[in-house]
Amino acid sequence: MTSPRPFTKTFPVSWEELHRHSRALAWRLLDLGPWRSVIAVTRGGLVPAAIVARELDVRLVDTICVASYDDREQGPVTVLKSAVGDGADHLIIDDLVDTGRTAEVVRRMLPKAHFATVYAKPKGRPLVDTFITEVSQDTWILFPWDIEPQFAPPIANARGAGR
Repeated sequence: MTSPRPFTKTFPVSWEELHRHSRALAWRLLDLGPWRSVIAVTRGGLVPAAIVARELDVRLVDTICVASYDDREQGPVTVLKSAVGDGADHLIIDDLVDTGRTAEVVRRMLPKAHFATVYAKPKGRPLVDTFITEVSQDTWILFPWDIEPQFAPPIANARGAGR
């Protein structure tokens, strides 16, 4: 694993926001098709890919399975399941392009595919064809599947103020 990057900001994303942003991605992709299939980059791309496939009325959905993160540390990119062909007329969907390391591997697998993500960070942005929202490189996106509701103490308690 590489040493942890300094994430100074967090960007929490709710299920509703992810759905809305994924639909916005579908709108951007609508006139760029037709698409033979949607290929989700797992695991993060599964939910956005399902939404995009539904909105574009694409019934053939496949996956490319890669692993590169352990908690908040990015390690080597490991391909667990690849795809066949060169990607022509196929649409790759992922939740996020961060450093671009995963995107580089996926691009080599399917060089003619259109690569789209919901979120993009500056280092990875040049590797995707379409995205919806850009966030700074020092931001950790908290996806809805990675968070759960929990008690948060009042702000005043954090300063030591109280009754």
